[in-house]
Amino acid sequence: MMDMQKGFIILGIVFIVIGVLWKFIGKLPGDIVVKKENVSFYFPIVTCMLISGILSLVFYIISRFK
Repeated sequence: MMDMQKGFIILGIVFIVIGVLWKFIGKLPGDIVVKKENVSFYFPIVTCMLISGILSLVFYIISRFK
């Protein structure tokens, strides 16, 4: 039962961090935005790398507690 409570606390902290960072996501320097007359293309490469790094860190920390 205690493991489930820890899991919910960690999940809650992750959601809070994601919520705080959400307003910055998609506006980072390095994200590719191309706007033409009838077409716009958006590829958030730097945002994807940032999210990947954060998730890797979170999962590493979670695995250390087991």
